[in-house]
Amino acid sequence: MSTPPKQQVSERDLLEALKWQIEAGADEAVGALPLDRTALPAAAPAATPAGGRPAPAAAPAAPAPAQGLADASRPPPAAQGRPAPSLTSASEAQASAQRLAAAAKTIEEIRQALDSFEGCPLKATATNLCLFDGNPEARIMIIGEAPGAQEDRQGKPFVGPAGQLLDRMLAAIGLDRTQVYITNLLYWRPPGNRNPTPGEIASCLPFLERQIEILQPKLLLLVGGMSAKTLLHRTEGILKLRGRWADYHHPRLEHPVPALPTLHPAYLLRQPAQKREAWRDLLSFAEAMEREGLTAAAAATAD
Repeated sequence: MSTPPKQQVSERDLLEALKWQIEAGADEAVGALPLDRTALPAAAPAATPAGGRPAPAAAPAAPAPAQGLADASRPPPAAQGRPAPSLTSASEAQASAQRLAAAAKTIEEIRQALDSFEGCPLKATATNLCLFDGNPEARIMIIGEAPGAQEDRQGKPFVGPAGQLLDRMLAAIGLDRTQVYITNLLYWRPPGNRNPTPGEIASCLPFLERQIEILQPKLLLLVGGMSAKTLLHRTEGILKLRGRWADYHHPRLEHPVPALPTLHPAYLLRQPAQKREAWRDLLSFAEAMEREGLTAAAAATAD
């Protein structure tokens, strides 16, 4: 019986397979070389002594790492050379975050505090701290969810395809990045863009609250369900929260800050039909800007 010829894989097929893995969130290699598991040698049968009685089984040896595979005991590439967070409990991490955030007087000091903060495990796997982009004196604050792969590489929020769509959304109501302050609920990328844990959110939240306290914005645009639910203490999904104004209450601000939840640009890229709803939110936000006297120039300058 003849063996069927091995199927030839074209370069296009390989690129399509790589594209599928990237879209699925596999954006980091675990080894320098691929491993063909179908070609691994089968275990040799145990030898039988001349007496006909099988030899006693030897204790299994520890398997050697296969070529091209990372040792499971080693940290991922992004974490090598970086100390692991030393805080062991969520309450200890949150208390440390509150102390560091409260001591910061400026946005730059918040950055320095985050550099020294070891209470969020995401820091050990991220490439860069991703704090803010835009104007630190702006009266409009945009708060997203968490950095993605491109944000992690560049150390700025909203710089990938979702960020490009956000720029177009802002331009539609007469704004650009020089007139807004853009940040996220989290400052390090969750591996594979997974959802963050409640403990990870709690460890980053004091730094966000301190930014709001320092900037004292007149309007908040909450981009995505995670930031909207966390800051407004709501449980509904973003499709129910979007377009509905609410007051954000900060314990150390004299007056609440009007906040509008809206759909995340990354969601709009996956669901283009929802752009109509996002446009309605932007029109509502533009009306609020007019009520607050936030022209393009006023939005970019603190009182």
